[in-house]
Amino acid sequence: MYAYAFLDDFVLLYPVYALLFADTGLSTAEISSLFVVWALTSILVEVPSGVWADAYSRRRLLALAPLVTAAGYAAWTFFPSYGSFALGFVLWGAGGAIRSGTLQALVYEELAALGRAGSYARLTGRAEAVGMIAVMAATGLATPVMAAGGYLAVGVASVAALLLGALVARRFPESRAAPGPGSSPSADEPGAVPAAEPGADSAVEPSGLPSDGSVARSGHEEGLRAVLRAGLAEVRHTPAVRSAMVLVVVLMGVYSLDEYLPLLAGATGAGDAAVPLLVLLVTAATALGGWFAGRGTRWAAPALAVAAVALAAGALSGRPAGMVLVAAAYGVFQWSMTAAETRLQGHLTDRSRATVTSIAGLGADLVTTPVYALYGLGSTWLGPGPLFALAAVVYVLIALGLWLGGRRPAKE
Repeated sequence: MYAYAFLDDFVLLYPVYALLFADTGLSTAEISSLFVVWALTSILVEVPSGVWADAYSRRRLLALAPLVTAAGYAAWTFFPSYGSFALGFVLWGAGGAIRSGTLQALVYEELAALGRAGSYARLTGRAEAVGMIAVMAATGLATPVMAAGGYLAVGVASVAALLLGALVARRFPESRAAPGPGSSPSADEPGAVPAAEPGADSAVEPSGLPSDGSVARSGHEEGLRAVLRAGLAEVRHTPAVRSAMVLVVVLMGVYSLDEYLPLLAGATGAGDAAVPLLVLLVTAATALGGWFAGRGTRWAAPALAVAAVALAAGALSGRPAGMVLVAAAYGVFQWSMTAAETRLQGHLTDRSRATVTSIAGLGADLVTTPVYALYGLGSTWLGPGPLFALAAVVYVLIALGLWLGGRRPAKE
């Protein structure tokens, strides 16, 4: 899992793809439209990909995801144009959505099968940390690779990393008996999907093969619908799942303000050359928070409250040293997000685990959109410091809710 996480984020295109777009002749408006394409693709594919992961092999989907993303980067590298960039964002969004939910479900269930579900938070938190280290390493290497071979070299290196990631995914264990096309596993089997209602559409030959193609397609569609219904029912009828999902969605949605950290760093009076170093400080603290995920989660409420105060104080300080407090806060936020996601996994059933996790991912995406809009609107009157301080209020409310409800983001 650590190798998969590293290769998935070891993408040298990350720090330079905006430059590639600009150098190709795209305007700012055209570049912004590409981000919209990316966001919409993620939203549209998120839940269907979770349903596929519950209905079919999760390991195969995890191997497919980096291949889909790699195809998008290849389009950017070898056919740079607005159409290719748009196609690349569609493929990147689809690949990310396929991976989202699927990886969490596979890892949790494999650990549970070994009687080590309690290791989930630590494992996934450290995998997140490894991914951030990969981003930092790719950022550091992008400059010399660009100097040596230009965008072609950076793009080829990015595609190669994802192809290796697909090979690593093939080595994941998968003890879950995933239903194949046209199959109807028993409802009490691990990861089973409820069978379609008996009738002409589910008829099979004595050999077990569908009697015709239309019947097979109908069986596939009914199986997918059954998985989706099971996931939605789990959210509707299980209060613990709903509360855990709300916590994950809100934490992830507000965390998305990290996209504006360079603006916050610049507002502290640091020179342009120092801004990347200040952002790197926050990234390192975030990786550290992920590394220690799964420990001390009983202190989630007070830790979030203290982190919120640190975020507000650091953001309002107006000094580069204040970014140390911001970095510490983001380390706690990363730690708490992993704990909250672990808590959600602990309440889910195997049958619809990836579906519900993807629904949570969709919710986070839908929260992120108004968060960006509110930041943009607020920037008309306030600078980055006050806006980040206002975001800290949300974390205080989350901490208060956890304390009053006596809930913990994850099981010890």
